[in-house]
Amino acid sequence: MLNIADTLHRWCREARRFALATVVDVHGSAPLPIGTSVAVDEDGNAVGSISGGCVEGAVYELCRQVLHDRGAPQRAWFGYSDDDAFAVGLTCGGELDVLVRRVDPTTEPQLGAALEDVAQGLPTAVAQVVDGPDDLIGATLSVLGHGAASYGILDGAAADRAVTAQAVAQLRAGRTTRVDLGGDGEACPVPLSVLFHVNAVRPRMLVFGAVDFAAALSQAGKFLGYDVTVCDARPVFATHARFPHADEVVVDWPHRYLERTTVDARTAVCVLTHDAKFDIPLLRLALDLPVGYVGAMGSRRTHEKRLRLLSEAGVTGQQLSRLRSPIGLDLGARTPEETALSIAAEIVAAANQRTGLPLSGLSGPIHRDGQLMLSSAR
Repeated sequence: MLNIADTLHRWCREARRFALATVVDVHGSAPLPIGTSVAVDEDGNAVGSISGGCVEGAVYELCRQVLHDRGAPQRAWFGYSDDDAFAVGLTCGGELDVLVRRVDPTTEPQLGAALEDVAQGLPTAVAQVVDGPDDLIGATLSVLGHGAASYGILDGAAADRAVTAQAVAQLRAGRTTRVDLGGDGEACPVPLSVLFHVNAVRPRMLVFGAVDFAAALSQAGKFLGYDVTVCDARPVFATHARFPHADEVVVDWPHRYLERTTVDARTAVCVLTHDAKFDIPLLRLALDLPVGYVGAMGSRRTHEKRLRLLSEAGVTGQQLSRLRSPIGLDLGARTPEETALSIAAEIVAAANQRTGLPLSGLSGPIHRDGQLMLSSAR
């Protein structure tokens, strides 16, 4: 849904009715993840894509039918199609489960409120029931970025509380995902399967060391959707002019800045200084924080010396195992731009818990079911 948030926000403001087709389950090498949507308004205007073109025509017609009939939501399943060139299906070999429902913004103010928060860049979650009692399929509940919950009543206060709590948890994690809830008495009596559309605050990339590699990495981080900070204790090097792609340039000792800034499980810490007086206090702190990635630049000799100094500073073996050094994947990178690509690729692989190996040398599905990068939804 959030892939077309701008258009849906406008349609809600205009009280324009539309049909919303959303991928609610994915198996195999489907082209787009769960939560991706297509919408069609009553004039036949369409926005979005759920398959890169394979099944868009069939989804469009189903949306038109749901709008015309004004009936209950409908489900459609699209699987592999290769033998018959005229069959509707996915040539990539994956499977999509799609829920299509009619939306009237005048009766779902919580959806419009959530899309308003998304437009303002606030963390927001929209919970959508995709399996459960027939009268609840498609029902939504929104948890807004300013802390208020705007309810589309699901099944009474207990279900609302359970879904809201899970929405807050998914906002904290920063991911769009599907969760099975309920059937456990007072907490949520009715079993529900809920898709949480999450618009999270952008994850942070903290780049320490105002060097040429940092300039290239800050540009790569910005491209990937990170909120990028470059920090260095030397004011002559740490300037906005040298790092135009960074959201913030900080002049401070790296460990002192890290002590006072906010991090979470999606934060990437990249140490490019390869200077012990900066590296050791910084890495000692970083390896003790709940961040998603800690990498440090330097040769293998520098890395061995760094490990020894960190051990002497009291860093445990378990903490040291989190350190990715020398930083980046083995791409043969030499220029700052190539090195930034190498580091960015390792960060993406770490966020998705993947190997970083060539796909041509691996077997099995390219995408894991329901997997999403832990980056901001846009």
